[in-house]
Amino acid sequence: MSHDDEPVIRVRGLVKRFGSQTVLKGVDLDVRRGETMVIMGGSGSGKSTFLRCMIGSHAIDEGSIELFGQNICGLREEKLNEVRKRFGILFQSGALFNSMTLAENVALPLREHTDLDDEIIDIQVKIKLELVGLREDADKYPAQISGGMKKRAGLARALALDPKILFYDEPSAGLDPVTSAQIDQLMLALTKQLGVTSVVVTHEMDSAFTIADRMAMLDRGRMLCVEERGWFEELRDTDAATAAGMDDDKRLVRQFLRGDADGPLAERKSDAGYGEDLFGLSADRVTRTPSVEPTRG
Repeated sequence: MSHDDEPVIRVRGLVKRFGSQTVLKGVDLDVRRGETMVIMGGSGSGKSTFLRCMIGSHAIDEGSIELFGQNICGLREEKLNEVRKRFGILFQSGALFNSMTLAENVALPLREHTDLDDEIIDIQVKIKLELVGLREDADKYPAQISGGMKKRAGLARALALDPKILFYDEPSAGLDPVTSAQIDQLMLALTKQLGVTSVVVTHEMDSAFTIADRMAMLDRGRMLCVEERGWFEELRDTDAATAAGMDDDKRLVRQFLRGDADGPLAERKSDAGYGEDLFGLSADRVTRTPSVEPTRG
C-alpha cells in the first residue's frame, strides 16, 4: 500500500495528566494518509486516553495534536466540531441510541450536520448500511440485534459523513472469535474501498496482526516503538535464547505480543510493592499468607 509522505495525524510531545497522575508522558506519533495504524498496550498503558486526546475529548497538558495539518489543541468548540466532521469514531459498545432504529442512528449525523433533503439522507443511510451488510436490518432497534451487528451499525454511523479518518476503540471487544474476524475483514474492505486512514486501539493481537500496516506500542504512558507490522511479527517469533539478550523494552513488547506468562511485565507486577499498595507499608512488614486460617477440611 502506498501512502503520502505527509501525515494526516501528527502528535508531538503529548502529555496528559489527571490530577497528580501523568497518563501520557511525551508521546509522539505520525499516522500516514491511507494507512491502518494499530495502537496497542496493556490495561492502564494510556491507549484509550491517547485516542480521546486525538479526537478532542480530552484537553491535553503539553504538546500538540495536528489533524489534517491543523493543531486541534486549544480550539474553541465550534472550530473543533468542524474538524470532527472530517473523522468518524467507532466506540467500544457501538454507542447506538436505543430509542432509534439503525437507520435513524445512521441518519442522525446527516440531520445534525448537513442541509440534505430527507430523500438524499435516506439514500445515504441505505448506502452506509449496505457497506456494513445491514441494509435489510435498517428498521430494527439496537435491542433486537447481536453485539457484532451493533458494532457494524456503529461503523455505518461513523461513515455517515464520509470521513477521511476512522478511529476505532477496541473494535473486537466483547465479540466471539468468528464475529471478531468478520469485523476485521470489514475494516480491511472499507479501508480498501474508501481509502480512509484508520487508527485502531486494541489489545487483541490476532486482530492487530490482521489489519495493521504499522503498529505502535504504549507502556505506562510511554511510546515504546512505532514500526511496520513485519517488525513486530519478527519480534514476536524471536526465540527465547535470542530474546534474552534484548533490552527490556523489546522483551516487554515481545512478551505482550506473545501473551507469555513470564517476562518483564510479570516481573514488574511481582515487584510492584504489594504492601505499599495495600496499606502504605514497606514490603518487609506485609505477609502474603491469608489473614484467616481456613476452617473447612
